[in-house]
Amino acid sequence: MDVIIIGAGVIGSAIAYYLSRKGIGATVIERCDTACAASGKSGGFLARDWCVGQPQDQLAQLSFDLHTDLTDALATDYGYRRVDTYAMALSDRRSFARGTGLSTAVNWLNNEGVVHQLLGDTTTTAQLHPERFTRALLTAACTAGAQLRLGTVESIERDPVKNQVSGITVDGRFLSADAVVIAMGPWSLLATQWLPLPAIYGLKGYSIPLSPNTPVTADALFLDYEDQLGERHGPELIPRADGEVYLCGFSGDDPLPVSPEDVSIDDTACNRLRVLAGRVSTVLAEATVVQHQACYRPICEDAMPVVGAIQGTRGAYVATGHNCWGMLNAPGTGLAMAELISDGQASSIDLAPFAPDRLPPLRQ
Repeated sequence: MDVIIIGAGVIGSAIAYYLSRKGIGATVIERCDTACAASGKSGGFLARDWCVGQPQDQLAQLSFDLHTDLTDALATDYGYRRVDTYAMALSDRRSFARGTGLSTAVNWLNNEGVVHQLLGDTTTTAQLHPERFTRALLTAACTAGAQLRLGTVESIERDPVKNQVSGITVDGRFLSADAVVIAMGPWSLLATQWLPLPAIYGLKGYSIPLSPNTPVTADALFLDYEDQLGERHGPELIPRADGEVYLCGFSGDDPLPVSPEDVSIDDTACNRLRVLAGRVSTVLAEATVVQHQACYRPICEDAMPVVGAIQGTRGAYVATGHNCWGMLNAPGTGLAMAELISDGQASSIDLAPFAPDRLPPLRQ
């Protein structure tokens, strides 16, 4: 069976990995590089039970457990570790009493804000380095028979008689396939010109990795930050196993560019994150900024992913729209998609809530 996956982010790489476990060596097409977009610039935060009562709950729990299994199966260090996770309040308009809440539980913080809730412990929350994890998945898949090919997809070809995909055209060359998977994150929007897919949007966010001189403990922080204008923001501060500390939290409204290589960076937004880091911790105030980053998270109209077969064309599939939970839900998505493609049905999870045809196609 010839399978082509368009996109070498964490979702496409996970699908390639689990297909390789079934003896199917997929061809992964990537325009830029592995994990060149959000998969290389996210926080890599994982939570087992933060979607309870939502359609994504089963997927999240399955994926969290698969992450544990993958630490042994991939046999490479990508910074996976369990963490304690706290909620912290910080305001430019009011102060908090020193020593209140759980602030003493995280010993590298200042007293300006207040840690007021334990959101998860080492049984329910974890963290990894997103780019290294994505590359580990794809490397393992390629070792087992998959292949990565750089190029720009120009079209998805269909056999009108059989009403089935026949392959794709990449840089003027036709590649035949029995199945084609759209896994291009927000750039899956480009595939709506060839297949009946719903609208897929890109939410832009900024982030900075910091390199502190003093190591910090494995405690992730989710901030409720009120600025001088009274606007609320939700920065995330996530220490990594390699010593870096990842901070994100401000968004932009720039339209999605044609390529991940064209994503612009707003230094003002990244500098605001730098200042915020210093407000939270003296250790982070003295840390070096590794780089300024920006990426687009894929999201659909109803804020749920689209995962499954595309109606009307046999052999056409899609897996995108995971928003901020792509790194968490990649293993479950990859396993379920591999089952669907190879066996005709996903057995690990019910994909019905994520069916692409639950939403109207962008182009009629």
